[in-house]
Amino acid sequence: MYFPTAGIEVSLWIPPLVALVISFFTSMGGVSGAFLLLPFQMSFLGYTTPSVSATNQLFNIVAIPGGVYRYFKEGRMVWPLVWVVVAGTLPGVLLGAVIRLSWLPDPDLFKLFAAAVLLYIGSRMVTDLLRPVPASAGQLSAEQRFQELVRKHRQKTSATPHDKHEPLPVVHVTHFNLKRLGYTFYGERFDIPFWGIFGLSLLVGVVGGIYGIGGGAIIAPFFVSVFGLPVYTVAGAALTGTFVTSVAGVAFYQLLAPFYPDLVVAPDWLLGLLFGLGGLAGMYLGARCQKLVPARAIKWLLCLILLFTAGKYGADFLFNL
Repeated sequence: MYFPTAGIEVSLWIPPLVALVISFFTSMGGVSGAFLLLPFQMSFLGYTTPSVSATNQLFNIVAIPGGVYRYFKEGRMVWPLVWVVVAGTLPGVLLGAVIRLSWLPDPDLFKLFAAAVLLYIGSRMVTDLLRPVPASAGQLSAEQRFQELVRKHRQKTSATPHDKHEPLPVVHVTHFNLKRLGYTFYGERFDIPFWGIFGLSLLVGVVGGIYGIGGGAIIAPFFVSVFGLPVYTVAGAALTGTFVTSVAGVAFYQLLAPFYPDLVVAPDWLLGLLFGLGGLAGMYLGARCQKLVPARAIKWLLCLILLFTAGKYGADFLFNL
């Protein structure tokens, strides 16, 4: 099938299938998978115009609600964290869209910068993961205790499927102001700086606006590795923030299209919809399965994704010299 806006020809079933597989795994870590779809569209499909950024964000709009719904339903959505992320990334993504169209229609130099950022975060996560795991049950983290509770809960439910059991623990916000944000998760307290989260979100928004990746690929691992937040509680917030900023990004690219007649700026709506439908199913299933997967496995998945993307962007820059 030919997609005129993208200027490519591809079988109708390929976009949703690729998006489903990618989103199933990445959504467990709070990442939509758009940052992996971008290299796929550019390298494998040959879709290289600035319009690919808007199409990637259109994928986020269609796909993310499936994952967000599951995290909300299971009580693992930290809403104050969502609002801070949105407040920071929203102006950033608009600024990023202007930068993409005005100064980086062929952003090879920025790819090198993005590769360095992703490499730093991925390396930091690898270092954290290689540290010895505490042997004492009393030293188990909230994530480890939550995973153990999920295991026991599944055994109990399968043994007596018709009985009602105590629900799994949910997030409880303890305080939220212009200085700090705090919440508890399964007996463990977490406290993070408001302006630190806002500043990070603003920078991530700029990157997301330029490349159309939403920013979850950067912000979710940063929450886990730098701020020490449990991956089970940040995934929903990262996905929700990505959704809101993607709506703004697509609208902004569409509005800017008439001002750049020499560039293909507006999204390819049909292609984005096909990617999004596959991503919708993948994210719902990924969010549903997340609590069944050990936190360390999810973190290793995020590490591999980050390092792969960093290597891809770095290689693109070197080959284009």
